[in-house]
Amino acid sequence: MYSVLFLCTGNSARSIMAESLLRHWGKGRFIAYSAGSLPKGVVHPKTLVLLDMMHLPTEGLRSKSWDEFSTAEAPRLDFVFTVCSRAAGEVCPVWPGQPITAHWGVADPVTQEGTERERMFAFRRALLELEQRIKLFISLPIHSLDRVKLQESINQIGKTGLYPR
Repeated sequence: MYSVLFLCTGNSARSIMAESLLRHWGKGRFIAYSAGSLPKGVVHPKTLVLLDMMHLPTEGLRSKSWDEFSTAEAPRLDFVFTVCSRAAGEVCPVWPGQPITAHWGVADPVTQEGTERERMFAFRRALLELEQRIKLFISLPIHSLDRVKLQESINQIGKTGLYPR
């Protein structure tokens, strides 16, 4: 079992989606967590609507601080992925266990303006981009790659996108 933490600033949309996706696609090989540097305290309603529509797990999802994962009592982390540029640029806590880290930036659907349809499309796009990366990640032969090759592979996954921006 590998433990993975997804980070974003608000921990209300992208990191929550990534946690749910890895729970679903990881099929017991991964333990997924999410957190934020400045958590909103609630999961964005559109995130929950979309996860429900896609039949992805929502039980136990909550917006929380990354401080929960930097204590001696915190779970040992194997991987930490930032999914927003702001969190990637912040000084992160020291994670117990020296996890492999990477930036997998995804556009923030919460900031999308426009019609309800355009806003929901932004959430769907973020989910699809994260899903693609997570599927690539879980297909890696993690146990047989050395740390350098694993880091290179994970960094490359972070450059994968669905559509041109």
